[in-house]
Amino acid sequence: MLGLVLSEWNSASLAPLRGLLPAADRLDPTTFSPEEIRALQRRFGVHGPQPRLAQLFTHGVDQLTPVRNHALTQLQDLQPVIQQVSRRSGINPMLLTAILFDELQHAKPGEGLPIAAHSGLFSTLGPAQLGVSEMVKQGLLPENPSADQVAEAREQLLDPERNVALLAGKLSRLLQLLELDPSATNNVSGQRSHAKTVATLAYLHNGKLDYPARILRYMQDPELHGLVFGQRKKPLSALI
Repeated sequence: MLGLVLSEWNSASLAPLRGLLPAADRLDPTTFSPEEIRALQRRFGVHGPQPRLAQLFTHGVDQLTPVRNHALTQLQDLQPVIQQVSRRSGINPMLLTAILFDELQHAKPGEGLPIAAHSGLFSTLGPAQLGVSEMVKQGLLPENPSADQVAEAREQLLDPERNVALLAGKLSRLLQLLELDPSATNNVSGQRSHAKTVATLAYLHNGKLDYPARILRYMQDPELHGLVFGQRKKPLSALI
């Protein structure tokens, strides 16, 4: 049933609904019709935008240079695995990087500590903020995992490289259910349909209606572009 619902939710079937929207909204890939939102709320638990106060707090955190720089440093270390899973999955590395950048900036204090992770205090873990339930959906765990299996899954979620691979797995799983090809995540600046695909994936990943706009904005961030596609040069020796 889940696959059927998602397979029906594609660009062609949504075209009549988008025709009811104002022209400006139809051009905005982050705009979802009321019918789309209700369907996603009902089937996948996603919901509306954060409360205004929470949005202001999120925006404030995004402006903190030390927080941004710390996230960029972590992303730099993760670039080899991001590039690897991007090549393997076909998913745009900028999409992976944008999601990771946002999640790293808003990481909760202490969630990376094994003792906190295994206490069950946090439902999502690691750079991409994934839960044990996602590993179940990817077929990596049974429907009712044992305590030992949950403990091992949490260890995997805490491992940054494994976590990035699981994020790519999640996006691949959603793309398959939506009957869309990974290549539809590539040209977000040149094709609106690709931008809509990315917005939908971001919405399904995070569950907040204001999240897709942040991800698309990060995908155009010059510093993140340089991190993903730029060449790192070794510093010249002081003897030269």
